[in-house]
Amino acid sequence: MTEPADLLISAAELFAILRAEADLPPGAPRTRVLDVRWSLAQPDGRPAYRDGHIPGAVYADLEHELSAPGPATRGRHPLPDAASLTAAAHRWGLHPGDRVVAYDGGGNFAAARLWWLLRDAGAGEHGHAGAGEHAHADGGASGAGGGAGIESVRLLDGALPAWTAAGLSLESGDVTPAPGTITLGSGRMPRIELDEVARFARDELLLDVRAAERYEGRDEPIDPRAGHIPGARNLPTAGNLDAAGGFLAPAALRERFASVGIGVDEGARAGGVRVGVSCGSGITASHTLFALALAGIDGELFPGSWSQWANHPELPVAVGPEP
Repeated sequence: MTEPADLLISAAELFAILRAEADLPPGAPRTRVLDVRWSLAQPDGRPAYRDGHIPGAVYADLEHELSAPGPATRGRHPLPDAASLTAAAHRWGLHPGDRVVAYDGGGNFAAARLWWLLRDAGAGEHGHAGAGEHAHADGGASGAGGGAGIESVRLLDGALPAWTAAGLSLESGDVTPAPGTITLGSGRMPRIELDEVARFARDELLLDVRAAERYEGRDEPIDPRAGHIPGARNLPTAGNLDAAGGFLAPAALRERFASVGIGVDEGARAGGVRVGVSCGSGITASHTLFALALAGIDGELFPGSWSQWANHPELPVAVGPEP
């Protein structure tokens, strides 16, 4: 089981690590900090990044580096392939053996997408005993494990507000590192494809982690149909956080997931029902997958999520608060 310390890092811990690594020789593996600021209202987070970011942090573009282009029938944020993610990692300056810490402007809703993608590429496999029998290979996992890959990937608990609340300084402008050399693969994390979703929602346990008004079909600001996948249960991802914007403790997360019937014995590797996660377009689903990992529960991503389902008019839609 992945331990919370393998997933989260505090602002004080990150500051101490960066200070200790300041004198590392060139080429030595080190901690790389990635800023993943993004929101539906402001998808380009680079202006905010340039205004102020953690010293040394490199901007990771969710729209263009953590997503792939594609037709609406694939959803709004298709997963990038291994070659595209490797090219992005080179721009971020990642090298074999590096450790990654990601954050965003608050809540880590976007940063969790980067966490999932790097875990899918094999990062931190020393703490992750396989992705489960339902993982889908996508271009292999070349260079994604052992000493050739990323040693670990963690989220800054509380994201950027936690850093500033600790009284730590920011720097402005762009950080452009020397090109990285790492090669990333994909397919290490389990996922659910569109043709599996209806059966999954019926026979397994599918979470829809959008806000209740979107799940119920009372409001749909961006996708062509309102409502939810029949059988999906609503558990908004914002509830994974405490009032300060940090993740709830593992015990509190387990209690939260138990409220919709998910116990620690669920998940493919535990021999229970499979737990799938859907959102609007596969971004905030990663946030709940991260919370599930904190709670010690395996989860599987539906990458296209509601934006893919809603763009297939032949597929049914449910409305209201019930699955």
